[in-house]
Amino acid sequence: MERDQRHQFDALQSGLLTGLGLLTRLPLPDYQARGPEAGWSWPLVGLILGVIAALAGYIALSFGLPASLAALIVVGVQIICTGALHEDGLADTADGLWGGWTRERRLEIMRDSRIGSYGVIATVLALMARGVALTLLMAEGYCAALIVAGVLSRGILPGVMALVPNARQDGLSRGVGRPSHRIAGVAAALAVVLALIFAGGTAISAVIAVLVITCITALIARARIGGQTGDILGAIQVLAEIAVLFVMV
Repeated sequence: MERDQRHQFDALQSGLLTGLGLLTRLPLPDYQARGPEAGWSWPLVGLILGVIAALAGYIALSFGLPASLAALIVVGVQIICTGALHEDGLADTADGLWGGWTRERRLEIMRDSRIGSYGVIATVLALMARGVALTLLMAEGYCAALIVAGVLSRGILPGVMALVPNARQDGLSRGVGRPSHRIAGVAAALAVVLALIFAGGTAISAVIAVLVITCITALIARARIGGQTGDILGAIQVLAEIAVLFVMV
């Protein structure tokens, strides 16, 4: 019994470290494991990042900073913690999906490290939308919205990976692998439970908003490049987070 409990604890720890190593730039032990079955932990990664961002917001407000500056600090902390991983995906997605005329050309553009006009515009608009929403939320001292947004926007990603085919034979998403439907269901359920804890009934509206924006983005990606990539997942995370913040406002 004790050995089984120890094994389960090690598996949980391994999954969480894998999720943190993949989705954040937080200082972690030297842990290189990767695997699609760790997708269940992604809502917990969102919880950790949300708590960090919320603490940054509370501290900024406690020093008497106006809500707009507190929101700016929160966005900066989020980007530092993730290494702008998701924002980079949004930029590449915007450039690729709207900058090419064929599937092959779109995928080629998305792989290019350079950023184009669509990518710049999408990134600026996303940062503005997040900043405005957070300013309104910070003015009310409602930093818990950051936790709800972090949890739901990452809890949906394993489901996308499980249900939408890979658009290419390599890349980050392909390398991570496709989580099972069971793992995707666990991640989604965990995300919803955590959102309900921190937002109550409002979480239902947030979940609906995330599902709508995710389905729209996934359908566009399926039509234009044949499926999902790491960039598509990054774009979904950013758009889902913004959708949750708008609902919270």
